Amino acid sequence: MAEDRQNHRVVVSESGRGPYQQSIEIGKHLLLADEPPALGGEDAGPAPFDLLLASLGACTSITLRMYAQRKLMPLTRVSVELQHDRIAVAGGGRGDHVVRRIRLEGDLSADQRDALLAIANRCPMYRTLHSALQIDSMVVE
Repeated sequence: MAEDRQNHRVVVSESGRGPYQQSIEIGKHLLLADEPPALGGEDAGPAPFDLLLASLGACTSITLRMYAQRKLMPLTRVSVELQHDRIAVAGGGRGDHVVRRIRLEGDLSADQRDALLAIANRCPMYRTLHSALQIDSMVVE
């Protein structure tokens, strides 16, 4: 999965429509991002945190489907609901909290459900979000 995307670029730029609307180019795919009206945007697309949650949800669902297929599990459908909140943390300040609710449909045993949850916690996006992520930023000409 991730190995196939090593040289894949994502380009985000202001669309020129609305104060915060962004055009997102991901290979041949075009998306929009924006902020909701409460934050001064026009709600023309998902907000950045919504896109992050969508990435985690999609990765979780795809990973579970691949695993279930390999293990011949009777998984008929996966649905992932995610929510992000800012919460108070010990010592003051605020931190991020994500709740991920994974719905597994099919005639699965308790052991299979436990195995699928363990696999969900090893999907690439989950591991990336839990890693010591390094982001190198620079202004370019």
